[in-house]
Amino acid sequence: MPTDDASGDLPVTARLTVPAAMLGWRFSRSSGPGGQGVNTADSRVELSVRPLDIPGLTEHQLARLTERIGDRLVDGVLTIAASEHRQQLRNREAARARMAMAIGQALAPPAPPRRKTKPTRGSKERRITAKKQRGQLKKQRGSLD
Repeated sequence: MPTDDASGDLPVTARLTVPAAMLGWRFSRSSGPGGQGVNTADSRVELSVRPLDIPGLTEHQLARLTERIGDRLVDGVLTIAASEHRQQLRNREAARARMAMAIGQALAPPAPPRRKTKPTRGSKERRITAKKQRGQLKKQRGSLD
C-alpha cells in the first residue's frame, strides 16, 4: 500500500478511496504561530470534497453519509480546514487525515444495541454495604447532647 502523502488519492477504508481529482484545495494565510512567515506564507489549508459523488458507494452508504454528515455539507460539499501547523505540507496531511476520518466514521456501521443485564449479587451487596456505611457516618454527625 502506498504511503499517504499530501497528494494523490485519499484512502478512506480498505474498500473506498476518494480519487485525487475529487479533492479541492484552497490555501490562505493562517493565524497563530509562524513569526514573520505568518504574514507571507499561505499555510492554512481547506480540503473540499463532494462525498455524495464518491464513486463506488452503495445506496445504503449514500443514505448513511447523508444522515450522518448531511448537516456539515454546504451545497453538497464537505470542507475541512487545517491551520495548526506552520508548514503547508503538514496542514495538508492533517486535512487529508481528518477528511478520511470524517468520511470513514460516517460510513461505519452503527454500534450494536446495548444488551441489558441485571446487576450481580456481589454488586448489589457492595452497594448496600456502602449505603449502610454512609448512613452510619451521617448518624455520627448528630447534634451534641
